[in-house]
Amino acid sequence: MTETATTSAFKPPTRFAVPGRIAVSNRAAALWQTATLTEIRRETPAVATFRFAVPGWAGHLPGQHLMLRLTAGDGYTAQRHYSLASPPDDAGNIELTLDHVEGGEVSGWFHTEARPGDEVQVRGPLSGFFAWPGDRPALLIGAGSGVVPLMSMIRHHRARGLDVALRLLVSARGPEELIYAAEYGAETTAVFTRRAPAGVPVGRLSATHVAPLLTERPLGGWEAYVCGSNAFAEHASRLLVEAGQPVDRIRIERFG
Repeated sequence: MTETATTSAFKPPTRFAVPGRIAVSNRAAALWQTATLTEIRRETPAVATFRFAVPGWAGHLPGQHLMLRLTAGDGYTAQRHYSLASPPDDAGNIELTLDHVEGGEVSGWFHTEARPGDEVQVRGPLSGFFAWPGDRPALLIGAGSGVVPLMSMIRHHRARGLDVALRLLVSARGPEELIYAAEYGAETTAVFTRRAPAGVPVGRLSATHVAPLLTERPLGGWEAYVCGSNAFAEHASRLLVEAGQPVDRIRIERFG
């Protein structure tokens, strides 16, 4: 049913691996751990990546997310779900890439107050539905910060030197808002909806982007992963189905 990579194939930890699907260890996901901020990297004017040291992190699969908890001096707490941007092999470290959401309690703190050495609490990994263990061809489609869990998949693919096919279609308003712009390679096609470099067309993700990938699908076909706003997820999923992608092989993670 799926096409497996060769000798460099990733074999997921047994606590995650269940025939036909991905399961998550409830024990690991239930424990709060201290995460120490070690690095902040600017990705775009409104987006930054935050790297944490988490010595007890049990590992994760690309596409999974975690719960993060901030606690104020008066005991007030705020919790948010965030996708993991880092690959599984980055032992003892995790990375989150966060938008600076206007009025956002947690994202606002990270973008205006957080400094290396600060500590937060995390638990996870959570959810196996959107996880990609690297064992089947993956067609990734994301917009804005929806590219974050997809970048974990790309980084995993590169770190393991996987031979299994992987493609990414990523949508952004313009080049300055393209998250991880310096990391993309031949596997990626960027779609710009408002501003684009000279010679690059401007417009929404369309059938002209999706259909060729479905026409030249790899052996076994694609497992499609779509992540973005509600509107984008619906639009991208419709394009996939119209191009012939089986509905039961489209995994969607949406927000907003």
